Amino acid sequence: MYAWKNYEMGTCYYPEHWPRELWESDLERMLAVGIHTVRVAEFAWALLEPEEGRFDFALFDDFLALCAEKGMQVILGTPTATPPVWLTEKYPEALNALTDGTLLRHGARRHYNYNSPVYQRLCSRIVEQMAARWGQHPAVVGWQIDNELNCETDEFHSEADNAAFRRFLREKYGTLDALNVAWGTVVWSQIVTAWEQIYTPRPVLNGGYNPGMLLDYSRFVSESCVRFAAMQAEILRQHKKPGDFITTNGLFGNLDNQKLMREALDVYTYDSYPDFALGLDRDPKHSTDLNDRKWTRNLIESRAVCPHFGIMEQQSGAGGWANRMEMPAPRPGQLKLWAMQSVSQGADFVSFFRWRTAPFGTEIYWHGILDYDNRDNRKLREVRDFGEALRKIAPVCGAENVAAFALVKDCDNEFDCRADRWHARIASHSEKEIFAAAELSHTPYDVLYLNDETSFDALRKYPALFYPHPMLMNEQRADLLKAYVEQGGALVLGCRAGLKDMHGRFPMLVQPGPLREVTGTEVSDFSFVSPAEDADPDYPVFHDVLNALEGTEVLERYRTSYYAGEPVLTEKHLGKGRCLHLGSAFSRDTARRLFRRLGIEEPFARWISAPEELQLVLREKDGRRFLFALNYTQETQTLTLRVPARELCAGADCSGVQALPAFGVAVYQLN
Repeated sequence: MYAWKNYEMGTCYYPEHWPRELWESDLERMLAVGIHTVRVAEFAWALLEPEEGRFDFALFDDFLALCAEKGMQVILGTPTATPPVWLTEKYPEALNALTDGTLLRHGARRHYNYNSPVYQRLCSRIVEQMAARWGQHPAVVGWQIDNELNCETDEFHSEADNAAFRRFLREKYGTLDALNVAWGTVVWSQIVTAWEQIYTPRPVLNGGYNPGMLLDYSRFVSESCVRFAAMQAEILRQHKKPGDFITTNGLFGNLDNQKLMREALDVYTYDSYPDFALGLDRDPKHSTDLNDRKWTRNLIESRAVCPHFGIMEQQSGAGGWANRMEMPAPRPGQLKLWAMQSVSQGADFVSFFRWRTAPFGTEIYWHGILDYDNRDNRKLREVRDFGEALRKIAPVCGAENVAAFALVKDCDNEFDCRADRWHARIASHSEKEIFAAAELSHTPYDVLYLNDETSFDALRKYPALFYPHPMLMNEQRADLLKAYVEQGGALVLGCRAGLKDMHGRFPMLVQPGPLREVTGTEVSDFSFVSPAEDADPDYPVFHDVLNALEGTEVLERYRTSYYAGEPVLTEKHLGKGRCLHLGSAFSRDTARRLFRRLGIEEPFARWISAPEELQLVLREKDGRRFLFALNYTQETQTLTLRVPARELCAGADCSGVQALPAFGVAVYQLN
């Protein structure tokens, strides 16, 4: 796994968009504010191969030579997100399609499919040509595969996808009989008698798709994407210099990013755009999801893929396309705040999108550091200030995140949420509320993805695990969770846990199925919270009525509906540990009560006292502790240091009451 030795700052640059006369001054201005890396070429296929089989590398040869001369590092993007017109005109089978088979035509981006043999061949060739030409170039330090895999759409319905989906299922199930059983096709006469009768999801009345098919379809899309990235990575590894990294950017649906990391990448990079939370179609003043602060959730997810990740695109200006999305300009201080938000969560490389706002094309309102007029501005000054701050907090680079617990997830249940609306509603609510509870109580967490290869050691490092609603569960994973509890861990489960097998079917088992032994409970009744009754804010969305088995303690009971007085929260001691079973979705208040019961709430309280409005992040390295404090509000906030510290950005010793201005950030080294 690749790791940056020092904090680095970059920007996304498009030499093909600008007169050559600007290149040198652009690079010099970047270097002057601390930018030492540029990402280029990820959308340039039409320039690199203007006709099939005819390659023209002159423009990027010249730009890379200038970068080498100036001392600028380059990340080269493979341009497979935007095939040229000649390709899609000659080979329409490379195009993606809507569910009804209508081809997506040329004119946007990511309009291809992963499974077209001709597209795979042409992608392999352009990647091979680029890697052979520039793999040993002194300015090149890394390669980005494609751009934002599964962005724009994470569904694929071309004829090539239909054929690949059938191969995927044949390999998985072996026989149609096994597939029919797994999908429960006896319902509604959906029994298939030939592989050719299987398609990716097509238009059906009221969206009544077979949920087993949808679950396998998500798995198939993920496998297709990983295979496409691995194909490119294999080529790049044959040509790149030792030490140069391979990455891709983004965090999108229908994709097992952990597997993508294992099979294709050296390091993971994310594209962070917190201004989406403040878009003009939102109501930030009345939001309960913490607005731009909630972008931390995606950064925690990125850290779950790669503990020390990078940001390939960090928001620097207002966002929007000509035909959709409207975002305000970042207020003074927000650009630096959002960049430090990324750094606090584990980003050791931050690249701003983009150097200069495009004067033409779809993204004319996706603003960069510089505006259309090319003059120095407040955003450029903030980038310079951020670069200076990175220099001052250099000792933090590579530090490990400190987490009080892990939020456990798995791709099978993530994919099931695509197929099961009940599951999705419950899971989405709980994850947002657990995040809010953790943020407001300053109780940090990691995300831990579970699969059949997960080791006990991956779990035991956390004193507590929250696994909110793992509806899909098998004996192997249940046994791992049981071992974790027996060896002293605290496991927290929510409603609907253990209901389904790994095909998404409901076996004839008493809920919570394979988890029953560790929870010490049975579910005797269940229901969505009825809008006809007064809702209890502590127990939102869905209610499992629990029956506490012998040895299981009832901690809380329902206060409303026909099951008032029945158990909603139980605790079962097993071995050295315990399992808490919550019969509902999570509210932030209930999550905070659970933090207190588990003794994990606010682990930084010995060093600092801070209001809910401030975000706190602790990182450790070589026995030293570094505490980030971030203010996402437009008012000055105060905190109290309970131990002497040194604020690294200011280079000053401090203790006691400290003021943090609007959108301000402080990084304390605790003594």
